[in-house]
Amino acid sequence: GVEVGPQPQGVARADVLDKMRNIVKHGLDFVQLFNEGKEFPPCTIEVFKIMEKVDYPRNKNGEIIAIIHPKLQDQDWQPLKNGDPLFLTLGGEVIPYQGNCTIYPTFINEAAYYEKKQAFVKTEKIKLTAKHLRLSVS
Repeated sequence: GVEVGPQPQGVARADVLDKMRNIVKHGLDFVQLFNEGKEFPPCTIEVFKIMEKVDYPRNKNGEIIAIIHPKLQDQDWQPLKNGDPLFLTLGGEVIPYQGNCTIYPTFINEAAYYEKKQAFVKTEKIKLTAKHLRLSVS
């Protein structure tokens, strides 16, 4: 599957549809070249590995007491370091990120995840290495 976004539910965006078409085209091109016997050299790529889901701060009744800080809003895939603003309470107090490593939050403040108690997802940037790839003919 391919998921391209973000885009609000029920909204069809031309730019997002174009990105999806390009991804599918590249995938099909790869399959065709692979089936034709093309050898692909080893490569390394940076990816984001999910660490955990993070909920909004809540009171004892389970009600949200802080929102995503404005400096974090719309910053998916950008580094978040210890001490950076994370949440903003309804009283105006900044709640900073407290962690021992830089993370890369994503799905920040997505409306579809409110009911799932998810303010964002913490990811870490890692490198994956693939060996050369070629169709083996038997």
